[in-house]
Amino acid sequence: MNTADPSTPAVLPEAFYHDLGHGRYASGPATAGPWSPKWQHGGPPSALLGRAMELHEPRPGFRIARVTVELPRPVPVADLRVSVRTVRSGRHVELLEGEIDSGGETVMLARAWRMAASPPDTPSLRSAAPAPPLPGAQPEHTMAGAHLAGYIAAMEWRFEPGTGFDTPGPGTAWARQLIPLLAGCEDTPLTRALTVADSSWAVAFELDHHRRLVINTDVTLALHRDPVGEWLCLRSATDASPHGSGLAVGRLDDTAGDCGRVVQTLLVGRRR
Repeated sequence: MNTADPSTPAVLPEAFYHDLGHGRYASGPATAGPWSPKWQHGGPPSALLGRAMELHEPRPGFRIARVTVELPRPVPVADLRVSVRTVRSGRHVELLEGEIDSGGETVMLARAWRMAASPPDTPSLRSAAPAPPLPGAQPEHTMAGAHLAGYIAAMEWRFEPGTGFDTPGPGTAWARQLIPLLAGCEDTPLTRALTVADSSWAVAFELDHHRRLVINTDVTLALHRDPVGEWLCLRSATDASPHGSGLAVGRLDDTAGDCGRVVQTLLVGRRR
């Protein structure tokens, strides 16, 4: 982990990104993840790609129900180019594909299912117990050895009392953005969910990422309804096996209840 500049910024940036036009975006310092100020947390670029998918040939009465993001290499804190195409379009569903590149290299890929919204008489089913209530205001949370001045500082975190990022999981945390994804633009339910989704396994650190190499290679967000409000809750746990890999699974809630799931595959190895 990078231990340089652990302090939180005195003034937060205006947004995670600024629009440069023609599918290009300038990445701000708030996109930096906990491992290095040079590399982005997976949340903001996932949300940037999700936003582009929402805006790509939108169809009235349709919503994005699932996004799977692949992370082939670290996303630099640099200018990004975003592109989206339709893979298949049908009467009720369509498959979208998106890509982010930087400096001529592909740094993020994604596929999403956009489908017709369910009718009003669909049963309201919930398989999960309600999340714990949103805790009151808490001091800023830290993470041992991490770069805190980027993404971590740009989000407000509220863990269960007496816990935090350095508490071994499973874990539960409420979070909300303190700055918008894109300067001058309103966030959407999908972009807010994608901004927080890649933090799921960090809420439930159960593999010792100080002693071992632990990296998530992807994140899947599946939403059975669009989240409401700015606060989202992750309830996450991790499974792992010798001669296998790690699997972090999180439930996503808002203040109205359960709205989806987050799944991440974890590479587990030895540190050199």
